[in-house]
Formats: sequence, C-alpha cells, structure tokens
Amino acid sequence: MAYRRFKLNRSPDTPPSKTQQVAAALQYDPDRDTAPRVVASGQWKVAEQILEVARQHNIPVYEDTALAAALSTVNVGEEIPPELYLVVAEVLAYLYRVAKIKV
Repeated sequence: MAYRRFKLNRSPDTPPSKTQQVAAALQYDPDRDTAPRVVASGQWKVAEQILEVARQHNIPVYEDTALAAALSTVNVGEEIPPELYLVVAEVLAYLYRVAKIKV
C-alpha cells in the first residue's frame, strides 16, 4: 500500500469558497472494518448530491474543507489511511456528542 502525506490546512478565519466545494462520506462498521471507509466523494454537483442524500436521511454533516479534500484522494470503498485516523476520530467523537449518533 502506498502512503500519502496529508496536510490539513485549516483556517477558521477563511470559510470554504465555491471553488473548493468537495464532499466525502464515511462509513464505519467495527465488525467488518479496521478503519472508516470512504463510501462517496466528489466535487461540485456530486458534492451537492452527497450532501442532499445526507440531509434526506438525517445523516449529520461535519464541514471541514481540508479534511474533505484529503478524503477525496482516497478511492471509494477503501479504508482511510492511518494519517487521517486522528482527525476522523475527532470528527466521529464530535458527531457522537452533538447528534447523539451511535458510532
């Protein structure tokens, strides 16, 4: 497996622009997976569709353009790389606290 370096350039003062519109969806089944899997990712219209499906199914959305961009480099169906474990764990913990979802 080839490893990629991920640098998450986050700046709370800079909101995502229309040119950076990207979305990724994760799924994690602890009985099957060793790490969360990317189940959808895309830019522009595909990103809008991913967000619309999430809204239709009451799936919480966490906005982080840098993380979405990093996740978009992972092939759909693949587990996230170890470099993203910590940040994705923080997102899952946040969603668990805020949305009271079962993680």
